[in-house]
Amino acid sequence: MSKRNSQAAKTAARERLRAEREREARRAKVKRQIIVACSAVGVLAVAGGIGYAVVQTNQPSKWEAAADAEVVAPANTSGKNGTTVLIGDSKSDNVVHLYEDPRCPACASFEQTIGEAVNKGMEDGDYKLSFTLGTFLDGNLGGEGSKNALSALGAALNVSPEAFLDYKAALYSAEYHPQESTDEFAKDSYLIKVANTVDALKNNKKFQDAVEKGTYDAWAMKMSDSFDNTKDVKSTPTIKINDKVIENPSTVAEWETALKNAGITK
Repeated sequence: MSKRNSQAAKTAARERLRAEREREARRAKVKRQIIVACSAVGVLAVAGGIGYAVVQTNQPSKWEAAADAEVVAPANTSGKNGTTVLIGDSKSDNVVHLYEDPRCPACASFEQTIGEAVNKGMEDGDYKLSFTLGTFLDGNLGGEGSKNALSALGAALNVSPEAFLDYKAALYSAEYHPQESTDEFAKDSYLIKVANTVDALKNNKKFQDAVEKGTYDAWAMKMSDSFDNTKDVKSTPTIKINDKVIENPSTVAEWETALKNAGITK
């Protein structure tokens, strides 16, 4: 190979090497730009996810929102926010007032043992029945069954006082009242299942819609507040006859004695 040709070959080789280095440099630059862009997108995605999580965390729960919502009071109620429930046509001034929590096992036992006798006295005109229902067991045990059942009881009360009493008895029955530690009443489907054992509520679409839509959730929260603000009620069930707390009866005979001691006789 001549000297000139050798020099030309070297020059061409250098040019090829320079061109290759430039291509490598361009590829490296593009790669860095892609990495930076992806990193920025990732940071934004993480920031967005954190922001969404913070927003979701700060959103009020269903029941917190219900506590501030406009109250739809059921029919057959009175007083502020419909929290007075008074049932019966007694011509006397006698009132039996029950304070209960839907999840309360002692309330279930009271209903199963004496509930029928209590209702009969109201039906016979010996007294009116009044109810204040609380939801403190949701706080003590966790869950929302008491609140959800109370809202459903509002839907039953909107149908009729009789539907309310029959539904309350069904919820407290040995067959359907769950263990205190479980939260079956939190399920709308379970509440509707129990309601289908009550003639006035069986396949009642208006009732079912009210349960599923939470029509009486805000009312339930106000009723629960009324329970919490009753100073002389320390446990459930608490029973008052003419505004005086009595010792909880465990038999029908004891209930009849309590009525007699309060001056309520046939």
